[in-house]
Amino acid sequence: MAHEIPTVELGPGVQLPTIGFGTWQITGSSAYESTRTALDVGYRHIDTATMYGNEEEIGRALRDSGVDRSEVFITTKLPPSQSGLERQTIEASLKALGVDFVDLWLIHWPPPRAKSVPTWVAFQAARDAGLTRSIGVSNYDTALIDQLIKETGDVPVVNQVAWSPAQHDGRFLADMRDRRVVVEGYSSLKNTPLEDPRLVAIAAAHDVTVPQVVLRWQLHHDIVIIPKSTRRERMTENLSVLDFSLSAEELETINAL
Repeated sequence: MAHEIPTVELGPGVQLPTIGFGTWQITGSSAYESTRTALDVGYRHIDTATMYGNEEEIGRALRDSGVDRSEVFITTKLPPSQSGLERQTIEASLKALGVDFVDLWLIHWPPPRAKSVPTWVAFQAARDAGLTRSIGVSNYDTALIDQLIKETGDVPVVNQVAWSPAQHDGRFLADMRDRRVVVEGYSSLKNTPLEDPRLVAIAAAHDVTVPQVVLRWQLHHDIVIIPKSTRRERMTENLSVLDFSLSAEELETINAL
């Protein structure tokens, strides 16, 4: 069945689907095939980065998919080594992806402190020039985000961070919510002991898999998920986390892992 994926608003007319397709470590023909499959099974949010070296394949997959560009939310990211070369970097990304703009551009990792604010100012300029519809960060702590807000008055709309039950930090989520920063979680399955008996029991209770439980748990915390897979059945399984809900007790159990 086709899933209607909920979205969160990043700004006027910019809707981020809360389930995206992650492409880290997927390169070459695999990046092309996987992206084609993801679009085919219903994903409308593709997450890539300059560092992933797969923008060209993703762009080709998008063109060949028959899905209209306006229906797909594309994120890419600036490597911190490219601080000072922001304009060239995003123009190279757009050329590789074969698009006129991306929907979200992130600073992939915090650059050296002295370059932090100038990089963010360059991101604002790229947004104002129409090269990206929204701008955000990745792997930032609250203090680094506060510095950007204090110096420029411009709040990153997204902070993409590693997130899993073991890394759950309610205080950090509250900080981000207070600042109206949307949290995206990556590597949630990689960092989770999938054979933990508590997770196994919750999965059995809902007749789903442990990875589905972990992804669903993130959505309950308003964390956008970008699971990665090269297999159609797993991609479909990741989308179907919308088909069940976890109880307050189950969420507490997972929070405590």
